[in-house]
Amino acid sequence: MSRQAEAERERRSRIITADGELQASRTLAEAAEIMAEHPAALQLRLLQTVVEVAAEKNSTLVLPFPVELLRFLERATPGAPAAAPAPPAPAPPAPAPRAAEVAAQPLPPLASPGGRNGHEPLPDDTVPAAQAEPG
Repeated sequence: MSRQAEAERERRSRIITADGELQASRTLAEAAEIMAEHPAALQLRLLQTVVEVAAEKNSTLVLPFPVELLRFLERATPGAPAAAPAPPAPAPPAPAPRAAEVAAQPLPPLASPGGRNGHEPLPDDTVPAAQAEPG
C-alpha cells in the first residue's frame, strides 16, 4: 500500500513539473514574439539582466558601447557643439617587398672581428670609458 501511495505522489510531482515547464515555454514563446516585433524590448531586457547581475554579485561590469550610439546622442542633444569632421584616413602603408626582391638584394659585407661588438677595432691607445681606472 505504501509503495502504491509513493508511486502516486511521484506521478503527481512529474505532472506538476511538466505543467510548469509547459507554462514557462509558452511564456517564453510570447516574449520572443514581442521582442521580434519590438527590438528595443530585447535591449531593455538585456539592461535589466545586467542590473540584476550587478546587484547580486557586487562586481564591476564592463560593457562594450558602440561609438555610433555616442555620435547619435551628440547629434540628438540640442545645443551640443557639432562634432568636428573626421580627419582624413591615413594613406595605406607601402606594400612590403616581395620575397624575390629581397633575395635579389646584395648582402652587406661582414664586419671585421675585434673591437666593439665585432665591428671596427679600437686604436691601441684608446681605452673605453667603462674600463678606465680612476686616477
